[in-house]
Amino acid sequence: MDKLEYKGYFGSIEYSKEDDCLYGKVLGLTKDCITYEGNTITELRTDFEGAIDDYLKHCKEKGIKPGKSFNGILNIRISSEIHGKVALLAERSGLSVNAFIRKVIEHEIGI
Repeated sequence: MDKLEYKGYFGSIEYSKEDDCLYGKVLGLTKDCITYEGNTITELRTDFEGAIDDYLKHCKEKGIKPGKSFNGILNIRISSEIHGKVALLAERSGLSVNAFIRKVIEHEIGI
């Protein structure tokens, strides 16, 4: 599924058969919920961008730091066996567990 992107924010693209319209929400926010809709992709994108602009304006007026899509914090659940193996591999590599996992993910996605 394609995503919308604007000013560092990412949004979903969904279809409501019941309402015969497109809609979505900004992805990755933990404290806020930003939604948008439209009858065409152009309308959806315009409403998405307007919602982001409104959100940023509201945050600025209130002196609030705006949330970001995918803020870089990722909590995962793994078995204790895998956790132990990762910790040992990290130690052997001279890295923290966090740095080791980041390095493995970066390698896998080609960064």
